[in-house]
Amino acid sequence: MTVTRANVIAQRTGSLEMGIAKAMLIEQLKQKLANGVAHFIFQKKDGSMREMFATTNPALCSRHINGRGITREFYATTAIWDCEASAWKSFRWESLVKVF
Repeated sequence: MTVTRANVIAQRTGSLEMGIAKAMLIEQLKQKLANGVAHFIFQKKDGSMREMFATTNPALCSRHINGRGITREFYATTAIWDCEASAWKSFRWESLVKVF
């Protein structure tokens, strides 16, 4: 999946180096999301930066998973549970800026 992410990001940004770097950063983030609440920054569509605390840990968000529909990965995005807004959100892979 990391190679797929790297290729999609490289195509969207026009930079293979950026694709590889961001794909590795996404892998780091996905591990943190699965293990608990992760803290990260991404760039929104309007260009502003968004700092977020989110998770995909089933123990923390399982009651909000309905299991219907297509995974967000199909659309080259990552779905996460926003702990502050108590809602599902997603961000485009190439918009990830920093993982704390």
